[in-house]
Amino acid sequence: MRLKYLAAGLLSLCATTAVADAQQKIRQSLEALQFPVPVASISESPVAGLYQVQLENGRVLYGSADGEHLIQGVMIEVNGGDMRNLTAELEAKAISGVINGIPASELVVFAPQQAKTHITVFTDVDCGYCRKLHEEVGQLNDLGIEVRYAAFPRGGMQSPTAATMRSVWCAEDQQTAMTRAKQGKSVKPASCDDPVEKQYQLGAGVGVQGTPAIFLANGTLVPGYKPAEQLAAEAIANQ
Repeated sequence: MRLKYLAAGLLSLCATTAVADAQQKIRQSLEALQFPVPVASISESPVAGLYQVQLENGRVLYGSADGEHLIQGVMIEVNGGDMRNLTAELEAKAISGVINGIPASELVVFAPQQAKTHITVFTDVDCGYCRKLHEEVGQLNDLGIEVRYAAFPRGGMQSPTAATMRSVWCAEDQQTAMTRAKQGKSVKPASCDDPVEKQYQLGAGVGVQGTPAIFLANGTLVPGYKPAEQLAAEAIANQ
């Protein structure tokens, strides 16, 4: 019996050592590449010999145990024809932590009296579909959806849109300023220690490429506009 437990302990130690060795080699490879996104964790994947690299921005890479091969792509689990996108599940869970970790004080929030769930929308005040979505914020609120706006000026931080969005975030009444900007009306210039650039960089890090980019509470990305009733149903189903 003692031999049995000793053998089990040795196997466990060897497995732990192998994982630690793989983690070190993968980190060394990323450092050699001067990879720009910090690594949050490295762990074994469902495929033997392949490790999943969780980045701090929520994205996932895969690496071989020797660190010589890195893979950026999607891992699909095929179970009797019932597919699961394991990469998307991992990324959504991590991204939800990143997105939901944005302080409420740094967002422009349109909240119902009793929220069922929330969405975080990376927005550009001059984007046509962003404006269309904003017209339905009241309807979303009526359906129990809290709308949290984060800034993503598509033209970059030197664009006139970015300047307008800084003024929105620095306004005494952010909601009114946001609505005026989305209606194409002027917004009183204002300045403060605003989070617009930080949110722009964060959005790029989590995969925002266009606006509106809507993140559900569970981290799932809904790219582009959806009608209020459809969006609310999806948001409630993916809390």
